[in-house]
Amino acid sequence: MADAAILVVDDDPPIRRMLDRTLAAEGYRIETAGDGGEALAAVERSAPDLVVLDVAMPGLDGLAVCRRIRGKGLATPVLLLTARDEVGERVAGLDAGADDYLVKPFATEELLARVRALLRRGHAPEELLALGDLTFDLATRTVQRGSHILRLSAREADLLELLLRNPRRVVTREQAVAQIWRGATRANTVDRHVTNLRRKLGDPPLIETIRGVGFVIGR
Repeated sequence: MADAAILVVDDDPPIRRMLDRTLAAEGYRIETAGDGGEALAAVERSAPDLVVLDVAMPGLDGLAVCRRIRGKGLATPVLLLTARDEVGERVAGLDAGADDYLVKPFATEELLARVRALLRRGHAPEELLALGDLTFDLATRTVQRGSHILRLSAREADLLELLLRNPRRVVTREQAVAQIWRGATRANTVDRHVTNLRRKLGDPPLIETIRGVGFVIGR
């Protein structure tokens, strides 16, 4: 996971820059945010693999940000950074939906170890995604609808996986471009792949186009 995308959220510019440099030096792709509002916008826009999130921020603090991430149904791993090594603080963070916490000041080696552990956990393979009579075996990348095995391209399979991981929720074109093509394509490419995928999935249709926004499966 050396190329994983990490969102770093801290209102202290020197700490934010330190985290940026430290994680980027390990090969991670870093995006930064200076407050809770920016953090939530970045999570929606770029769907990071991990969020490193400071607790003590003015306005929308780290606990509130974490609750909102979980409230959206997102399972993105969250590592909280806190200056207070108290049981109550840690419990509050975990109750808010955080996966782990790290007390400031911390050693670089511990930060990197916790990041690696959360990225492994966040990408632990599931066995099967399913929606009605459609199944997607993640281990073999086999897609089946009813009794028929479907032949999908790699990008079509990736797109279907993204939709199935977000059933009945709109996946925007920007999200698909960021997650599947890593930003290296245009939004109309997504439309072409959705058209092909919809045709291969057959009837009754499973994927609905939300005009001007994106796509939803199983609504």
